[in-house]
Amino acid sequence: MSPQELGRIEKPPAERFAGKRKLYLVPLLFTRPNVPKGYAEKFARYWAQVREQLRNLEAGTGNVKRVYHESVTGGGEEDLKMLAKLSPSSHRVVEDKRRRGAELEIVEDRELLEETLDWEKCLLLGLVSEKAAKTVSELYVESSNKRYEHIGKRIDETLQTGEAGLLFIGEGHRVQFPQDIEVFYISPPALNEIHRWLRGQPDNREE
Repeated sequence: MSPQELGRIEKPPAERFAGKRKLYLVPLLFTRPNVPKGYAEKFARYWAQVREQLRNLEAGTGNVKRVYHESVTGGGEEDLKMLAKLSPSSHRVVEDKRRRGAELEIVEDRELLEETLDWEKCLLLGLVSEKAAKTVSELYVESSNKRYEHIGKRIDETLQTGEAGLLFIGEGHRVQFPQDIEVFYISPPALNEIHRWLRGQPDNREE
């Protein structure tokens, strides 16, 4: 089912989604130390708007019962500490939902994730041989597709009838969700602001 964008929508009518499986999808954005002030402000505003839209969505459609986060391969304390370092903003939301009774479900297969990341690193190195670059690219696509297929399967296996799940995943993902899951794409105004800001940076302008 095609995702529904939640930019202007405040509270969807609860009766329309009663008894259905629902998935709230949050695009996962990252930051790093010493980023330009313009980005830092928009980044903070983005996560504040994400939290607000999630509150409105839960109020009208259903509280989050399952939380899914890409790159997380275990639910132990060490895994959560790693998530806190990787993405403090999404980690705070994850912990808030867990305190309210939601379960953290693992969607990643560690081997598939590591294989995909390794092939991606090889591509980023800039291979000299065209044949080698083509081979690595094909292997990256193959492992990436298997990874996204696994994520979709895990969501299908764990999200129960009538439940709402929350997924944090990169914007460029290729996960195919089951047809009976209503997908709500969280799209705060700050997300478009960030896209416009990034397009305006010197490194992102077309020559």
